[in-house]
Formats: sequence, C-alpha cells, structure tokens
Amino acid sequence: MTKAMTISYEVGENLYLNLTNKCPCACTFCIRNHADGAYGSDPLWLEHEPSMEEITADLNKRDIKKYREIVFCGYGEPTERLDAVLETAAYLRSREKCPVLRINTNGLGDLIHGRSIAKELCYELDIVSISLNAPTKEDYMAVTRPKFDNAFEALQKFTKDCVKVGRAEVIMSVVDVIPQEQIEASRKLAEKLGAHLRVRPYAD
Repeated sequence: MTKAMTISYEVGENLYLNLTNKCPCACTFCIRNHADGAYGSDPLWLEHEPSMEEITADLNKRDIKKYREIVFCGYGEPTERLDAVLETAAYLRSREKCPVLRINTNGLGDLIHGRSIAKELCYELDIVSISLNAPTKEDYMAVTRPKFDNAFEALQKFTKDCVKVGRAEVIMSVVDVIPQEQIEASRKLAEKLGAHLRVRPYAD
C-alpha cells in the first residue's frame, strides 16, 4: 500500500475530493482491493486525514470553474468526515462560479453519527448519490459487508429523508457487474424510495 496526500484528483470533467480512508463497509468489488489509486491518480491512501487548511490550500491550486462537478468521493466514505464535507462545500460555494457539488456515499452516515444527517447534506450539496449495490438485504449484506446489522434499512431511510428534504437530486447507484434482474429490482426499489437509479461502470 502506497500512501500519499492526494486530496483532489481529476476524472474526466470532474474533480474528486479524497478526505478520508475510513469506511464502515468492505465491498467485495471495491477498487481499494486491487489498486492504490483510481483512473490513473496518485495513490489515494492518505498519510493522514487532511485538515481544512490543507483542503483549501489544495483547492486553491485548482481552477474550479472548469469542472462540471466537484465530487466528494475518494478511498473512504465521505460522511465519516461529515464536518469536513460540509465546511468544504461551504467554502466551494463561496468561490466564483462554483460547479455542481455531488457526494458519493454508502448512505450509512446516520449510523456513523447516530443521528439523521440528510438535511445538512442536502442543503450544502446539489446531488446525493447513494450506493445501493443490491436490491435485497441478503444480497446487500453479502456484497457490501457493512459493520452495521441494520445497514440496508438505514440507507433506505437516509434515501427517503434526502428525498423529503427536496433540495438535492437523489440518486441510488449499482455497479454494472451485478445480474440484470438485480439491476431491475434495484431500479424498482430506488423509484419506490423516490430516487433515480444510476447503473455505473465498475470503478466509477
């Protein structure tokens, strides 16, 4: 495992922010199992979690106006550092021509923090993308391997809470390596919760 301080990295027209390596899941398909970085980035394993000073210094080196989206997504679950996500989003909003702000989350932030975080996230971010991964609890637990027994129920509640806030676009996602029937079942579950389903390529 090679460590570095890669706080931001580019993927196509987007800028991704890597604020933590902590995650309550151990997904069977996680890219962390196979590589130290993503899309040719420098290593995303952090030497330490970056401070706000380090985050803003890194962002100040970027021309943020040129990106289509800025995405909170690295080698960890972003809501593990909820305060840093919210503070960074507020900082980006203060910049001229701030792009769309998105978070890619496993939807377990309520369990991580012991309270509902939907309102805080949805007021700071434009898109909340939640990794559903599988349409049933049995399959979800087998694929995602979370440390919380009630993870499948919690991510559904989080999704509904985000939809209820009404501020951000709410997306649920699955990876295209699962069978087509699971993808269709996932689509039905997402629609039931009020979200859209995105089928994403592996390692996206």
